[in-house]
Amino acid sequence: MTDERFMREALRLAAKAAERGEVPVGAVIVREGKIVARGYNRPVKTSDPTAHAEVVAIRKAARKLGNYRLPECDLYVTVEPCAMCLGAAIQARLGRLVYGADDPKAGAVKSIVRFPINKTNHRFEVASGVLAGESARLLRDFFKVKRRKRAAG
Repeated sequence: MTDERFMREALRLAAKAAERGEVPVGAVIVREGKIVARGYNRPVKTSDPTAHAEVVAIRKAARKLGNYRLPECDLYVTVEPCAMCLGAAIQARLGRLVYGADDPKAGAVKSIVRFPINKTNHRFEVASGVLAGESARLLRDFFKVKRRKRAAG
C-alpha cells in the first residue's frame, strides 16, 4: 500500500506534465516515509533534454539533502526509466527504484536496453508494475490527443 500511495503522487505529477504539453511522467523521491522531492517531465518547457521527471526529482532531492548520494532514498516514477534516468539513479546511489508502466520504446530496466544493474558499482532493488494500468492510460490518452491534433492539422 505504501508503494501505491507514493505512486499516486507521481501520477498526479504526471497529469500536471500532460496539462503543460509534456509527456506525462511524474516522479517522487521518498526518504524515511516522507516525500523529499517531486518532479515531472519538463524538457519542452525548459528546452532541456535532460529535464525528465526522474532527473528533476533527483536534483531537487540532492539539493535539499545537501548530498549527491541518496542511498536512503527511494525513487517512484510512473514509467520505466530511460537509459539517462536509470544512469542518474545509479549515480545518485538510490536505495530503491519503483516504477509503474513498462516503456517498450525507451525503457532501460527491462524493455529495450535491459541495463545490467546487478553489474554496476551500485545496486538497488527494483519493483515494477505499481499502478501500471493508470500510468499506461495517462500515456495512451496523451498520445491519442497529440495524434488527433496532428491529423486535424
